[in-house]
Amino acid sequence: MSKSLLQEAALNLKKAVPLMLKHQIPTTPTNYALWYAYVGEQNEELNKELDTVVDQFNTCPSSRTQLLYRQYVADPVELDVREMRHNLDAMVTELSQSLKDTNCDATKFQTNIDANFNKLSRIEDEGFNLEQVIELVRSLVQESDNIRSSTQFFTGQLQKYESEISNLKQRLEKSERDILYDALTGVLNRRAYDEDMATIMTQAPQGTCLILIDIDHFKAFNDNYGHQLGDQVLKAVAKRVNESCRDGAKLYRYGGEEFAVIVPKSKLRIARQLAEAMRRSIEKLSLKDRRKGARIDSITASFGVAEWQTDQSQLQLTDAADKLLYEAKRLGRNRVMPIAN
Repeated sequence: MSKSLLQEAALNLKKAVPLMLKHQIPTTPTNYALWYAYVGEQNEELNKELDTVVDQFNTCPSSRTQLLYRQYVADPVELDVREMRHNLDAMVTELSQSLKDTNCDATKFQTNIDANFNKLSRIEDEGFNLEQVIELVRSLVQESDNIRSSTQFFTGQLQKYESEISNLKQRLEKSERDILYDALTGVLNRRAYDEDMATIMTQAPQGTCLILIDIDHFKAFNDNYGHQLGDQVLKAVAKRVNESCRDGAKLYRYGGEEFAVIVPKSKLRIARQLAEAMRRSIEKLSLKDRRKGARIDSITASFGVAEWQTDQSQLQLTDAADKLLYEAKRLGRNRVMPIAN
């Protein structure tokens, strides 16, 4: 690395570290790489998205960090998925050997061609007979066939590995996505929720609101119509709620038929209005049970909304929202608690 590049790297690191400390970003390799890219202004879209997240949360939640890192910084082959890394390493080794073999063949071909052309130039001077000329031509043809076979094999190897690398890349992306996302509904999962809440709580999370959502009578859908329809209900509800999220609000599958929405920099009144909009959206859902030919239009959900209070822990905030959710269930379901003033 040149002196100027070293100086630039040191300067970017000096810029990145204070920003990470300011926003209480954990000092992990992924975070260093992300914030190094940010201060280096390498990608305008990355800087814009990271600015938005920090403005909403005063930090960067773990799930956002990983998603931004994979989207803008990481090379998929650098991800620590052992089996796939092993396959990639094996391909690179074999491809490298093929290239060496091809280069070796090419060098040998060049040497033989030069020797044969030297013989051609001596034909007139030394008076080669017809048999010698034919033998020289045969040698040239044979050398051409050899190098053609060698290069064709290498080209075939390249095409083969290009397809395999593409498949591995897709598997890597899916594997990494599975870490943060719920396989059924496609929204962020409980692991992402726990990590994001822990990150948010490292800052003074004034204005952070939590919405807990529970689908009403969900067990009845499974019992009456089967688990396949139950899965349809979960996916449909997740889609409707996710479409309602705005201004940094993020949806997570909290567990079973329960979802959570983290709403940054808000007030209880605003978060409650958002929950009410979600409730009405779910209420309008209509699904068809293909086995029985019946239409299901009785899908509703109950909501508990809480705003973080001074010195409140993550568990206390969750408990507050959970108690309000239970109250919504007790009062007849399909409602948002607390009641609006």
